[in-house]
Amino acid sequence: MMKEMNDERSRKPHAANSTVINKRVKKTLSPGKQLVWSMLQVLLGSFIMAASFNLFLVPNGIASGGVSGISILVQRFADIAPAYTQWAVNIPLFFVGLWLLGKRFALKAALGSVVLPLFVLLTSDWTTPTHNPLLAAIYGGIGVGLGLGIVFRGRGSTGGLGLAAQILHRYTGLSLGLAVAIFDGCVIIAAGLLISPEVALYALVGLFVTSKTIDIIQSGLPVSKVAFIISSEPEKVSETILYDLDRGLTKLDGHGGYSGEGRTVLMVVVGQMEVAKLKQLVRTVDPSAFVIISNTSEVVGEGFKLE
Repeated sequence: MMKEMNDERSRKPHAANSTVINKRVKKTLSPGKQLVWSMLQVLLGSFIMAASFNLFLVPNGIASGGVSGISILVQRFADIAPAYTQWAVNIPLFFVGLWLLGKRFALKAALGSVVLPLFVLLTSDWTTPTHNPLLAAIYGGIGVGLGLGIVFRGRGSTGGLGLAAQILHRYTGLSLGLAVAIFDGCVIIAAGLLISPEVALYALVGLFVTSKTIDIIQSGLPVSKVAFIISSEPEKVSETILYDLDRGLTKLDGHGGYSGEGRTVLMVVVGQMEVAKLKQLVRTVDPSAFVIISNTSEVVGEGFKLE
């Protein structure tokens, strides 16, 4: 009975959404248009990064890692415009990456390596809206993270120390995240030694905000929850979730760690606004049910986001 009910339910949304899915398939971009769209995203992301760099980071001397951080240090002590330093570092790194990593890796960074310093040069005369270093670190971190997130969504790269980190990762076995952290850490330490420890702390704030912003752009805000429910009345709880909450679910086979008895574990993904209703419905059916609810960064599929 329950199986038939689940089968019937699984067929209905599939039929209802088949037209939408077909339309999405028809709207799939051709390889040429995908390339153009990716290039536009790299250009837009690079422009946002350059604007944030010149509006917030450069005027306040916040060298929050990467080639951009190196260019701020060079400008501070050698009075060389950041764009020229970025080209001087990016272009050789591009050819080294092309040699050591191959075309597949290096070509992704080709456009960003050239265009980002160009946008930095074009926006170098923009006036900063704040001279508060903490606000500059936060707003600059948001802007750089937003731009990088858009570049990454376009499957591109801005080259620089990110390419150097890939080379270090490839030939040393270090994780890519650790390799990036090593290079960014060296830049921030240099800023602390050459400028002031306070500037290094602001740079860390900016770097943290940048990483969190990239996560949001890549995966979205954590507006969904995943719940695992262990109940002595799994069939009744399933029926309540399916028809009162109007959410699908998955039944997992589990065993009690102490008793060794077989148990049915229900897994259901809900929106943040549905958590309270889910707990109330489960409590109504089985007050002794064990419910685990945690954040999930991204949900792709029917009822949430189609990609």
